[in-house]
Amino acid sequence: MMGSGIAAVALHAGNQVAVVEPSKAAGDGLAERIGAVTRELLENEMITEDQAKNAENFRLYKSLEDYSDRPDLVIEAISEIVEEKQRLFALLDERFDENIPLASNTSGLRITDIAKDMAHKERAMTTHFWFPAHLVPLVEVVMSEWTRKDLAKKVYQMLKGWGKAPVLVKKDLPGQLANRIFQAVIREAISIVENGIAEPEDVDTAVKMGMGMRFPVWGPLEHVDAVGLKLCQSVQDNVLPSISDSKQAADIFREKLEKGDGGYQSQRGFYDWNEKSMDKLQQLRNQFIMQSVKFLRGKGLNG
Repeated sequence: MMGSGIAAVALHAGNQVAVVEPSKAAGDGLAERIGAVTRELLENEMITEDQAKNAENFRLYKSLEDYSDRPDLVIEAISEIVEEKQRLFALLDERFDENIPLASNTSGLRITDIAKDMAHKERAMTTHFWFPAHLVPLVEVVMSEWTRKDLAKKVYQMLKGWGKAPVLVKKDLPGQLANRIFQAVIREAISIVENGIAEPEDVDTAVKMGMGMRFPVWGPLEHVDAVGLKLCQSVQDNVLPSISDSKQAADIFREKLEKGDGGYQSQRGFYDWNEKSMDKLQQLRNQFIMQSVKFLRGKGLNG
C-alpha cells in the first residue's frame, strides 16, 4: 500500500528507483500499482506526460543481495513489526556507506527503537509518508537523538524536490507530529459520541465542514495568532476542563469489538458499511485532496 506509492512519487520526480520486494505476488503487481496511481495523477493533471513516462524507470529486485548500486536514499516500507525493522536496518547499515540516509516509513514505531542494532545510528531517520502517499503532500522527517541534522536536512530538501511538503520533527516520540494531533481529535470525537453529545455523522460533519475546510491554508497556531492569544487563553481555560484527557483507548472500542463491530472490515463500526460506500468515500477523498493540492500549488504554497 505504501511502498508502491512512495516509489511512484520518487519516479515522477525523475529519480531512478530500485524496489526490493521478496514477495512474488507483491512484486508481480508492482508495475500495475505504480501504473494505477500514475494514471490517476495524469488524468487529474497532477503530473505531466513526461513525469508519467518516468514511472517506468524502476528496477525490481527479489532480494537486497541482488542490488549492487550506491543509492542516494533508502526508504523502508515493510510490516509494522519492530523486530523485523530492526533486523533490516542492521543489514542495511552493514551494506551501505555510512553517509547514505536510511529512512523508515513507520507511522507508529520510533526510529530510536528501529535503529538500536545499527553501528551508524546517526544516519537513521523516519520519513513518514501519509496515505495515500502519491496524493498527500505531508512527509514527517523524524530525528532520533543520534540522527545527524545535516542528513535529515538533506532528506528534507530531497523530499521538497519530489513535490512533497516535509516537516522536520526534532524529537522521536510516539505518534511523531501529525498523528499526535490527529489522535487528540479522534479521542475527543469518540468522547463526544460516547457521552451522547452528538451522533457520529454530526461529529464527522462538524470536522469536515468546519475546521477541516480551513486547515489546508489556516493552521491551528496561525488561528491562535489571528484571533489573539488572550482570547485563546480564555477559551482554553473554559473548554479544556471538560475535554477528554483519557490516557487509554475509550471503552466504546472494547464494547464494539466484543460485538464484532470492527469497522469497515466487518461492515460495521461507528457506521453500517452495508449502507455506506467506502469506495465512493475514498474516491471523494482522493478528488478533494487533488483539487486542494492543485489550488495550493497555484498559490505557490507547499504541496
